Amino acid sequence: MKKVQKAKRALITGSGGLIGSECVRLLSEDGWDVLGIDNDLRRWFFGEAGSTESVVHDLQLRYAAYRHFNIDIRDRQAVRDLLEVERPNFIIHTAAQPSHDKAASIPYDDFDVNAGGTVNLLVAARDFCREAPFCFTSTNKVYGDRPNTVPLKELEKRFDYADGQCGIDESMPIDSCLHSLFGASKAAADLMCQEFGRYFQMPVGIFRGGCLTGPQHAAVELHGYLAYIVFCAVSGREYTIYGYKGKQVRDQIHSRDVASLFLEFYKAPKCGEVYNLGGGRANSLSILETIDLLANLGYKLRYSYNPTSRIGDHICYISDLTKIQTHFPRWRQEYDIGRILNEIVLRYDARVKAKAPSN
Repeated sequence: MKKVQKAKRALITGSGGLIGSECVRLLSEDGWDVLGIDNDLRRWFFGEAGSTESVVHDLQLRYAAYRHFNIDIRDRQAVRDLLEVERPNFIIHTAAQPSHDKAASIPYDDFDVNAGGTVNLLVAARDFCREAPFCFTSTNKVYGDRPNTVPLKELEKRFDYADGQCGIDESMPIDSCLHSLFGASKAAADLMCQEFGRYFQMPVGIFRGGCLTGPQHAAVELHGYLAYIVFCAVSGREYTIYGYKGKQVRDQIHSRDVASLFLEFYKAPKCGEVYNLGGGRANSLSILETIDLLANLGYKLRYSYNPTSRIGDHICYISDLTKIQTHFPRWRQEYDIGRILNEIVLRYDARVKAKAPSN
């Protein structure tokens, strides 16, 4: 008699968020049993516009093998109980307080979620499923404002690296600089993930994300730059540019490309490795360049300018993807900046039209 192979089981925290929900979709479509943790803290952080409730509801309707758990990752015993019972084969940790502006007003909550919640997951994983590859979504904010010390040149619509370097790699130090409280809490989690990977020889990967985006992003002014600026352009809302003449640069990576990379890590895990994750130079653009691209699509953005930049904000940040491409040669980005922007525009355009009164 042929033995029935048991489905692989993945645990995804922040399963209603941008990256978490994309991981749920990818793994569910790939035949995994998926467990999701999300208690909609984003609603408390950002109000109704940031809620993940509708995303979670859609995942539950769409995927029969998806099971949802309304657990707060700060609840240590609840996390331990779940991992002890379920013993997942793969863990993707995306749950976080994600805004470096918001963190300043809620320092206890920011640190308890980002650092404490991560430690809760790491210890439970060590105790109950040590061999399960563990992907942690860190952030480029762990570098603080140090990227601003890289010599830059000012061009007509953007800043860029003066020496022609392709981007920031993992050798950049993370200490002795201004991080924002969010950057500091994520750095604490980042270092704990590295330590568990190296000290306990656990397969933990740390992915320092730049701008992770996509049409499912529940963007708000304090988090989700590209989706939020598209929302403003499509809906007619005024957008505020904070400092640097609107020439600040970010590289954009689609949530599906992030999810597919995590799956590659599962297939070839490393213990405590750090990776800078973003769209790279080909997917980089400034705010002014974004405004131009939106205008070409027929959406003229109304905006004002505040010369005061956000504390700890990067002037130019482009991820050097060399290490990722070396360790995971099968991984390819499927979404260029044009495709990313078009998807987000279509999503917000449909939402605006759906809310418009009928004649």
